[in-house]
Amino acid sequence: MFPQGHAFPDLPPRDEIAICFAHVAYPLAESFARRATGLTHFQVWNQDDLRRRLGDAQVLVVSGLWHNDLLDGAPGLRLIQSIGAGYEQFPLDLLRARGIRLANAKGVNRNAVSEHAMALILSLARQLHTGRDHQRAHYWRGMISDLNCREDELGGKTLLIVGLGGIGSRLAALARAFDMQVIATKRTPATAPSAAHEVHPPEQLAALLPRADFVALTCPLTAETRNLIDASALARMKPSAYLINVARGGCVDELALLAALQSGAIAGAGLDHFWDEPLPPDSPFWELENVVITPHTAGETRRYEENLLDILLENLARLWRGEAELVNQVV
Repeated sequence: MFPQGHAFPDLPPRDEIAICFAHVAYPLAESFARRATGLTHFQVWNQDDLRRRLGDAQVLVVSGLWHNDLLDGAPGLRLIQSIGAGYEQFPLDLLRARGIRLANAKGVNRNAVSEHAMALILSLARQLHTGRDHQRAHYWRGMISDLNCREDELGGKTLLIVGLGGIGSRLAALARAFDMQVIATKRTPATAPSAAHEVHPPEQLAALLPRADFVALTCPLTAETRNLIDASALARMKPSAYLINVARGGCVDELALLAALQSGAIAGAGLDHFWDEPLPPDSPFWELENVVITPHTAGETRRYEENLLDILLENLARLWRGEAELVNQVV
C-alpha cells in the first residue's frame, strides 16, 4: 500500500518505459515523435486497443477512454497523465494503493477556454448566431426600431465569473479590455488576482446574480457546484442576461435552464457543455434561437497536444530526478 505522503515506486529508467497515448481523436503520438525524445511510445484510438496494449506501458496518457477495470491489466503502470483538467473518472484511493501517480492537465487550455468564453459573449452581444442563420436563409435583415432587439455593446456591462481560477482570471482580463465591469466568486477571495473589480466568496452568488449581464461558469464540477445554476439561480438573473457555460454540464440544472430559455426568463445562453454528450439529436436545445451551442470544444486548439506534452515531459523529468511533487499532481 502507498498511502498519500508515502514514497511511490520509482519510475523505470528511460530505456525501460513505454508511453501509451490513448485518445479517440488527438494525434498525441505523432506530436510526441516530433520531439525526438528517444522514448518508446505508441497510440491507441479505442477502448479495445487500449485494453490490449496497456500491459506494455508504464506511462498512460488518457482521459475519456479510461475505465477503472483497466488497472487489472496494467501491472507495470506507474504514471497516468490525464489529457484533461478533470480527474473525477479516476479511482484515487486505488491508484495510491497500487503506487500509481496521477497528474491532470490543469492550465493546458487556460487561454483556449477563456477565449472561447469571450467569443460566446461577443457572439451573443453582437448576434453573430442570428447573422449566420440569416446568411444561410439568404435574408438581409433591415434596420431595427426596437432597441431591445438590436445588437449590443459590452462596455459598461457586468460580467459575473463563477470560479476565478486560471481560466476565470484570464477571462476577467479579456472582459476588462472590452470595458466590462467584472465581478467574481472564488473559494478564497484573498488569493484572487487583480483582474476582477470585485471578488466574493461562493456563498454570495445569489446576491451577485441580479447584477450581472453575463454569467460565465469557469468552475470545476464538484459536489458544491453540481446544479449550481438551478431554477432559483436563473430566477435571480436579469431577463436581459446571458449564461455562458464553459465549465461542465453538471454545473447547470438543464431542465431549469431549458424552461428559462423557452420562457424568456433569461435572454439566452452560450453552451459548450451538457449533461449528455454528444447532445442527442432530439434535444430541444438545438431548436432554441437564443442559444449558441459548441460541442465541448472550448479547450480544443491546434496547440493542445503540445501544451499537454510539455506537462508530461516535465513530470517524467521530475520522477527521474527523484522529486516527489508533480506538475498538477493529483496522486
